[in-house]
Amino acid sequence: MRLALFQPDIPQNVGACIRLSACFGVELHVIEPTGFTFDDRAMKRAALDYGPLSHMTRHDSWEDFLRDKPPGRLLLMTTKGATSMAEFAFRDDDILLFGKESAGAPDYVHDAADERIIIPLEANARSLNLSVTAGITLWEGLRQTGHFQSTK
Repeated sequence: MRLALFQPDIPQNVGACIRLSACFGVELHVIEPTGFTFDDRAMKRAALDYGPLSHMTRHDSWEDFLRDKPPGRLLLMTTKGATSMAEFAFRDDDILLFGKESAGAPDYVHDAADERIIIPLEANARSLNLSVTAGITLWEGLRQTGHFQSTK
């Protein structure tokens, strides 16, 4: 299981995803350009000391990401999803892709996705924060694929 962020705007979300990556031992792919610089204090504060522990790869463009991405299904998490996460079966090698906070994912990203998934929300709710969505989706994917061991 891997996380991928398409042109993120908010450094705190990337910092939180660095922490997710480190804490759950998954790769993080950041597809540039981003709406900030990687030396941004807000991102560093959100990531704390987890940065060196994460497995982050930066891609200069969408094309570079597609060329270099690891094998596995590309699953786009989107409010325009076609499949509810509640009914979706994850696989070990899935790549969980999240669109830009300000604009989501453009049509060419939707077209490249193997699946478009939505997290069911209340009817009047617009969307969740990117890093919250990433945490929910990653946890469910890891749970379904047996990556958690009992703490008993």
